[in-house]
Amino acid sequence: MKNILGRDIPDYIEGYGSVKHFEGAFSNYGVKEKVGVKVSTVKPGEEKVLNSIDEALDRLELKDGMTISFHHHLRNGDFVLNNVVYAISKRGIKDIKIAASSIFPVHEPLVEHIKNGVVTGIIANYISGPVAEAVSRGELKNPAVMMTHGGRPRAIESGDLHIDVAFIGAPTADTYGNINGVYGDAACGSLGYAVSDAEYADKVVAITDNLVPYPASPIEISQIYVDYVVKVDSIGNPAGIVSGTTKVTKDPVGLKIAKMAAKVIEASGLVKDGMSFQTGAGGTSLAVAVELKEIMKKKDVVGSFAAGGITGYIVDMLEEGLFRSLFDVQCFDLKAVESYRNNPKHQGMSGSMYGNPHNKGAVVNNLDVMILGATEIDTDFNVNVTTGSSGVIMGGSGGHSDTAAGSKLSIVVTNLIKGRLPIIKDRVTTVTTPGESIDVVVTERGIAVNPAREDLIEELKKTNLPVMTIEDLKQLAETMTGKPEEIQTSEEIVAVVEYRDGTVIDVVKKPLE
Repeated sequence: MKNILGRDIPDYIEGYGSVKHFEGAFSNYGVKEKVGVKVSTVKPGEEKVLNSIDEALDRLELKDGMTISFHHHLRNGDFVLNNVVYAISKRGIKDIKIAASSIFPVHEPLVEHIKNGVVTGIIANYISGPVAEAVSRGELKNPAVMMTHGGRPRAIESGDLHIDVAFIGAPTADTYGNINGVYGDAACGSLGYAVSDAEYADKVVAITDNLVPYPASPIEISQIYVDYVVKVDSIGNPAGIVSGTTKVTKDPVGLKIAKMAAKVIEASGLVKDGMSFQTGAGGTSLAVAVELKEIMKKKDVVGSFAAGGITGYIVDMLEEGLFRSLFDVQCFDLKAVESYRNNPKHQGMSGSMYGNPHNKGAVVNNLDVMILGATEIDTDFNVNVTTGSSGVIMGGSGGHSDTAAGSKLSIVVTNLIKGRLPIIKDRVTTVTTPGESIDVVVTERGIAVNPAREDLIEELKKTNLPVMTIEDLKQLAETMTGKPEEIQTSEEIVAVVEYRDGTVIDVVKKPLE
């Protein structure tokens, strides 16, 4: 019942099925198979353009129990998921599984569809807002399945996640189904998370508010994968697409953490020609990028690439010659969208190319340095970014587990105390990323290095950085806050947390009131 991390997980979970237990970050490698796909052939002269979502549903013959998918490049401005599920609900169809790469607060209408049985399953890499709260309350019939950005395409390509119909929000589409994300009112840049859906779903519907004559240019997702094109008034609110605008923190504590993290990177010896780098879009993480930028300039270093969800700060580093190229799976702001549209050195990548552990080499495998965040960390360096301090779902791995596993140096940057609670605990509420993949934790009060990284410990001893054990960091926090009470949960499993290889690393249980 306990996996290698000591998490108590049954061998079978109702509504999920048999459990393959997590046995280590690299235990489930080797020869893997991809599933075959169904293709509906198109004769010369056949039209793909339809007049409405309802007309598409007529053609698709959607039935109870099917799985439909969506991508999240429109983020908190997305209209596509809500409009499609509403149209399905009007037809009396039930027991639909939603395979969305991420769920945002804008998707609040799903809560009612969950309550009335239209939606009984959710598979996502990240869930926030009202839907996350409803799942945590146990309102979804079956446990939600939390994947990673690399684990999702792995599941699709292997057949673990079979998609009956993929609905792809297309900022631009032509009359034969060629798609790009760089033009139109809802331009969002790279469409990397939609690629596996397009390639492997039984049916694919492009929904666009910018229908252009054939052929569209450029083409990011090809006509050979798309069955139908639906023209609608709007697929999303541009203001929401870049919601949570990415800015470097001005908080003195966050800036102090960033400076210390940059010194750790410099001490590691990885700041040299050809280095690669990725950071999240949080304020402190971006501040690390700014600090690293100055170090690279000082050392006259030109990196090979930066990767991930790309922000304007990373674009600046490309344009200043600090990296030769960018790999972009998702644009986080309008500057990134513009760069992706205009600069051939700013390359797109699919979710599979980004982080799938079961292909012939993901981009994360070539990462030198990764900057990560955390909700909680425990003394075994396990990290939680799935649930908050109340035990309620508030996020998910996204690329956290993928990049931590692939990079040579994974650094968690975080305040030691958040909301009067210590971040470091004896045991995290939910394991998102295993401690074996985390190298360093940087807080404003001190730095802890994973004991497995003896090489890094020796290098940091040569600096004046405040290096201490993670136990000492935990004790330091608790002297200021006291030891928090453990979150009380029922035995009801409301979500299953899959590691990137498809094994179950943890479960989320319903918090008690």
